[in-house]
Parts: sequence; structure tokens; C-alpha cells
Amino acid sequence: MTDTSPLARKTRMATLAKAPPARLAALFPDLPPHHVLRRPEIGAVMVRGRVGATGAAFNLGEMTVTRASVRLETGEVGHAWVQGRDRTHALRAAALDALMQTGAADDLTARILRPLESEAEARQTARATKAAATKVDFFTMVRGEDK
Repeated sequence: MTDTSPLARKTRMATLAKAPPARLAALFPDLPPHHVLRRPEIGAVMVRGRVGATGAAFNLGEMTVTRASVRLETGEVGHAWVQGRDRTHALRAAALDALMQTGAADDLTARILRPLESEAEARQTARATKAAATKVDFFTMVRGEDK
């Protein structure tokens, strides 16, 4: 059975938001019958960063996002925020968020979320491997006067 905790939902929503729009459309081509509560709206959010991932937070810059909300005919409400200006991606992610609150959640997890998570992990591994290839190890040799 699919986890219904807020943390699990947050993780699912992040997976859908980060998924390449074309790949999400290929895995989930047809939207279920739904009513649009919030049509896809394009806006900007402030992205914050931290020096060394632990220092004081600072404003890094703005990022374009699109948000949408839908209600299925059965009453479940889904929301989505995706990077960029892809309105269809936002609607598709919101519909999936709503469907994950139904009995279809386990099937959708197996057919859509697991493949997206695996592909995201493969992209992250490839990026890390590429970055590791550029790593330089510095060392100091002991000289005679350094005793």
C-alpha cells in the first residue's frame, strides 16, 4: 500500500515536478476526468542558497514556476508546482497528485513514479561521475627543512 504521510506526498510531488515533461507525458498520456480549480499560472519564486550547504541562507535569485490545482470527479484534490513555463506539465502533475490519493496509487507508483525515480537517480549518478572525473587532489610533499 502506498504511503499517505505528508513526507511521502512531498517526495512524490517533487518527483513529478522534477520529471522531464516529455517523459511524464509518455508515462501518463491521458488525464483523468477533472475540474480545474486553479488554472496553470506562471510566476516566480525566490531561490535561497547556503554557503557550503550549512552557512547562513542568502537569496540566490528567482526561478520561473508554474502551479496548478485540479479536483477529480471523485473529489480528490491535487496540486503541483513545476519549474519553468510548461502548463501541461503542471496539470499532469496535479492530476497525478490527486490520483495518488485514490485506490489507483499502488499501480501509479509502479507504472509512473518508480521509473521516474530510477531515471532521476541515474541522471544524478551520471552527473556525479562526470564531476568526480574533474576532481583534483592537492597534497604537499615534505621538504627537508620541514622537520
